[in-house]
Amino acid sequence: MSPTLFLSVFAAYIVFLIGLSWWVTRRHEGGEDFLLAGRSLPVFLTIGTTVATMVGTGSSMGAVGFGYANGWAGALYGMGGAIGILLLALWFAPVRDWRFMTMSEELSFYVGANRLVKNLVAVLIFLACIGWLGAHILGGGLYLAWIADIELSWARTIVALGFAVYVIVGGYRAVVWTDTLQAIVLFGGFLLMAAMAVHAVGGWEALMAAQPDDNVTTLARESIGGLPALSLVLVIAVGVLATPSFRQRIYSSRSVGAVRRSFFISGTLYLFFSFVPAIIGMGAYALNPELDNRNFAFPFIAVEVLPVGVGLVVLIAGLSATMSSASSDAMAGVAVLMRDLFVMVTGRMPPRASVVRDSRWGLVVVIGTAWLMASFSDDLIGYITGMISTVMAGMFAVGLLGRFWPRYNWQGAVASLVSGAVASLMVMKSFTAFWGNPVIPAVVAALTTGVAVSLMTPAQRMTPEQALAQLDLEREQMEATHSP
Repeated sequence: MSPTLFLSVFAAYIVFLIGLSWWVTRRHEGGEDFLLAGRSLPVFLTIGTTVATMVGTGSSMGAVGFGYANGWAGALYGMGGAIGILLLALWFAPVRDWRFMTMSEELSFYVGANRLVKNLVAVLIFLACIGWLGAHILGGGLYLAWIADIELSWARTIVALGFAVYVIVGGYRAVVWTDTLQAIVLFGGFLLMAAMAVHAVGGWEALMAAQPDDNVTTLARESIGGLPALSLVLVIAVGVLATPSFRQRIYSSRSVGAVRRSFFISGTLYLFFSFVPAIIGMGAYALNPELDNRNFAFPFIAVEVLPVGVGLVVLIAGLSATMSSASSDAMAGVAVLMRDLFVMVTGRMPPRASVVRDSRWGLVVVIGTAWLMASFSDDLIGYITGMISTVMAGMFAVGLLGRFWPRYNWQGAVASLVSGAVASLMVMKSFTAFWGNPVIPAVVAALTTGVAVSLMTPAQRMTPEQALAQLDLEREQMEATHSP
């Protein structure tokens, strides 16, 4: 496929997304409309944006590349994502009724709307959003560099600019509409890629025969080890349960029932889909076991196996899904910036009249910072799992304990956040080979220290009703206050 042809079609596609973004968001009515689509998303749009994010960077680059190197282990990423989204529906869909705007609001609510916890979580969430966003820019850059035969630094820049323009123009409502369109194309494209990869190899038996023996054991546990395999599933599940962009889908949905149905459908689809990236990766290995970088397995199949027209559509859809995942994390990051970090620095809520304008400038800052971070890594799965374990294990523990254990307090929440990060860093320094990634020790440390410290310190005095009223009052100020 000609790089010039691909880049030309990709540029036209970006122009189309920008036009669509402008059309569906011609009239923003305030901060909640720009940042949360007016809290009115129906089931089909929530399904579309959820599936597009899940079948995004991790699946198109990470999981297919992992399947190329480790066979059936490529399914572990999808299994972890499906478990995470199903548990999110069961455990956290009801928080839609509390009208949170950010995950830091939600986690601070569980411990009496404590300001220290809210600020600390806001900083961590902001870092997590930038980390996820950096992973998407990195994945999309690797993807584009291979397809278009350009330098990786330029490819990362093109990807970042590509989604930055349409998300800055349209905000969250534009994100969910573009996500939904991309999900339809990409989901079908993956299934087509898997079927054609098997056909190109010579059938199922030929595909299995071409793999190293360790890669075709049950979930390739002989290839990567049982404990690392479990760690990979758990780190992705924890990532979904503690990722701010998935919480934004809860907050922006029309109702508790709508978000729960959306997540159940999305999680079930993704569970069945989880083996597809592994098959594509194994097909790429059978056809070319000498790829310089396993993350190039997905575009290799699209270019070498699919007909030019079909391959072009799938490549554009795969790259756009990477950008759709990034745009969701960018919106979650700027929501935290406007709702939480602005208050932490200035002591007041941003005025309603300037929220949309300031949010757009905030997106420039968020995306630019993530682009810089992505410049320091070329290992997608390692980047994602290390970031999740360090930044998000503690947030997962705070959400889980806060949601289901009334005795949890702000001291326990701080202990969970700190101990999860410390445990993750310690494991990454000396024990990565044993654990695979630090998520299990990090989550265990965050949960146990959170419980222990809560039991050793006084119970919180503020009732849930009082905490919710305090957060509501702050949020209403942003919606009611006008610029001087």
